[in-house]
Amino acid sequence: MNVPQTVALHRPTAAISERPDATWPLADVLALFELPFNDLMFRAQEAHRAHFPDGDVELATLLSIKTGGCEEDCGYCPQAARYDTGVEAKKILDIDTVLDAARQAKANGATRFCMGAAWRSPKERDMEKVEQMVREVKALGMETCATLGMLEEGQAEQLKKAGLDFYNHNIDTAPDFYNNVISTREYQDRLDTLGRVRQAGLKVCCGGIVGMGETREQRAGLLAQLANLNPYPESVPVNHLVQVEGTPLHGLDPLDPLEFVRTIAVARIIMPEARVRLSAGRRQLGEAVQAMCFMAGANSIFYGDKLLTTDNPEADDDRALLAKLGLKTRAATLESAPKESCGC
Repeated sequence: MNVPQTVALHRPTAAISERPDATWPLADVLALFELPFNDLMFRAQEAHRAHFPDGDVELATLLSIKTGGCEEDCGYCPQAARYDTGVEAKKILDIDTVLDAARQAKANGATRFCMGAAWRSPKERDMEKVEQMVREVKALGMETCATLGMLEEGQAEQLKKAGLDFYNHNIDTAPDFYNNVISTREYQDRLDTLGRVRQAGLKVCCGGIVGMGETREQRAGLLAQLANLNPYPESVPVNHLVQVEGTPLHGLDPLDPLEFVRTIAVARIIMPEARVRLSAGRRQLGEAVQAMCFMAGANSIFYGDKLLTTDNPEADDDRALLAKLGLKTRAATLESAPKESCGC
């Protein structure tokens, strides 16, 4: 097979640059994908046990604080106003509703509370409301995360001042596949926002979506792009495409479940200190595939009955699965060892 020797990386801002001391060329990442399955899983387990010896699973809850009506054309997204998906545009939630959801998430064991809004980028009046949410959720003793679209100069600093811990902004896919999915926002726009987030001193949550019709080489390209950020993201959500009727990507042939497991394993190997999160699409994967993903090094899940607008495995089901696998949660680790620092 003829494989290019390096991935065509888009150039981020100075705060996030390629790692001269630890780059991952596309050929090397693709070589991991093509290992025999057992060998790949063994490599992933070695990396996982070396960097997360406790083997705990982080529980994060995601709430849509502003749903629908987005002006972007992301081909996977039911919240795009231009697609007829049955998702209605709604105003931003009030603070009491958000805090009620955060308290429930904490009571159910979640340690991180993520707030997502269907905006191209937040306006200043929106920022004031989000900053209040961040301050008050932080006061509950939870880690805070927000995903609000592209950030302008100074907005990341505002969120940091309010107490935000993580900012999520996914790059979605490989640079050479991106234009097949999105036309209203450039790849560089995403990298520029990540640069502003790093410059403000926030931690980065950044991943992508697989199963959108990309090739294995392009899945490797997505992970290479993430791994070559300097530093790579502290949290890496890997989404399995949830096909929603009315979106352009509805009707695609589904990704082979073992290919999804391979993606998790490769992410663990090349970003060994990151929390690799099973995000959208877990309901479609089923328990057996999720169990293999945990074996491959996934150590974070989105936890709750809804991910923005799509269904997620119920919390009781998740607890039952983790119990069957003998996996402890990060919340339980914190409770049993409160003086220790919690890894992210």
